Amino acid sequence: MSLIIELKVMPSAGKQKWALEDSGLIKCYIKSQPEKGKANKEVIEFLSDSLKIPKYLITLVSGLTTPRKKIKIESQLALDELLIKLGLK
Repeated sequence: MSLIIELKVMPSAGKQKWALEDSGLIKCYIKSQPEKGKANKEVIEFLSDSLKIPKYLITLVSGLTTPRKKIKIESQLALDELLIKLGLK
């Protein structure tokens, strides 16, 4: 089973953290600059660490060069469980 989430990446934030907008959009604050795939790599690593799942289970589906991204997570997690693991609920 897989879960596809949409998130907005905030690069060059100086720290890593998750936030939830009033609209329900997940925001990901990361340290990396948005250049040469560094930000995308950090998002996947941060998500992997936060969810305690291997990186190979996380795939960037769309948004390679934009702040809004769709990410596919191969796991049995429901959206509510994901939000709890990210500290958003």
